[in-house]
Amino acid sequence: MTAPHQHTGAHDHVDPYDHLSPADYWEQRYSSSERVWSGKVNTTMSAVVGEFTPGSAIDLGCGEGGDVLWLAEQGWRAQGLDISATAVGRAREEAATRGLENATFTATDLSTWHPEPESVDLVTASFFQSNVALDRVAILRAAASAVRSGGHLVVVSHAQGPDGSTHRGTAVASAREEAASLDLPAEQWTIEVAEERSRPTSGHDGQHSELLDAVLVMRRR
Repeated sequence: MTAPHQHTGAHDHVDPYDHLSPADYWEQRYSSSERVWSGKVNTTMSAVVGEFTPGSAIDLGCGEGGDVLWLAEQGWRAQGLDISATAVGRAREEAATRGLENATFTATDLSTWHPEPESVDLVTASFFQSNVALDRVAILRAAASAVRSGGHLVVVSHAQGPDGSTHRGTAVASAREEAASLDLPAEQWTIEVAEERSRPTSGHDGQHSELLDAVLVMRRR
């Protein structure tokens, strides 16, 4: 399960699958198309994580694996988690094609996922937002428990929709609002970045626009 790493249009649309369960919704989204996302790393996430020393990482809602593959290429031992078996299968195929043995993928329902505490150096979530039921805050809090001392939680979210669109899909929030909703213990976590950053994008018609990302970076003490 993932939201797009790059918008492909700036107009409202009707989602034909939004009546389905989360598992069926995302499986239908992936299985109905040869490829859903660009396959490229989220540029905002890579700008943040590119400053960290590689270690072990988990990516939530990895989709077809763009962020995980980039992490692996930078030397991380990266695991991607997604609810769609089809998406995970595509990610595994791409990792094999690139010879990235340090990129692994697991199909799992994150609403019932329990990570090993303090087991990784990094947890990332790029546009981990959904048009169907998703206990996002609970999942992010659970994922934060997997970060060991000195490690980071990096959440990049949509702070607003594309220019000219009134379609907001899931609720959007600022990075500060995101941090407040997670409410991680201040004695255990330090907020290193909580801001909005603009990101250029283009649609199918080639029209360029600016998107606004909410960027939250927290370090475990």
